[in-house]
Amino acid sequence: MSLRPLRSLFASLLILAVSACALLPDRDPLNISVVGIEPLPGQGLELRMAVTLRLQNPNDTAIDYSGVALDLDVNDRLLASGVSNQKGSIGSFSEAVLVVPVSVSAFAALRQALGLSQSQRLDNLPYELRGKLAGGLFGTMRFKDRGTLDLRQAEGDLW
Repeated sequence: MSLRPLRSLFASLLILAVSACALLPDRDPLNISVVGIEPLPGQGLELRMAVTLRLQNPNDTAIDYSGVALDLDVNDRLLASGVSNQKGSIGSFSEAVLVVPVSVSAFAALRQALGLSQSQRLDNLPYELRGKLAGGLFGTMRFKDRGTLDLRQAEGDLW
């Protein structure tokens, strides 16, 4: 059997795959911001929170989603993670609010406490929120938000 037909088939499939990638929409990334954190009932040593996100779509096409996953790092350590199977759509050039339940395990809280005791600083704690908004075969959009937290004010409110 000659390899010529097999090579032609492979070349045709490669050209088809490359042209299909060019048809994928060129989207700007979503603008994601945390707008609230509320306590939820937990189980055992677990702490639960509802993280409220504002999702802004800067594109001229709507974005449909079928789930979201989040990881929250504080002081370069994983603090909380969560998932939600919420479905919805964010219209073109519009925004939506999404609430995602996250869990903080006892071990994650202990790691954070040990990290804070070593640094002795409650101001300018770096945080990073990473996540993905699932939306079909090629529609998953990843996002990231970074900033700093100042817990000195919260420290004074404890007593």
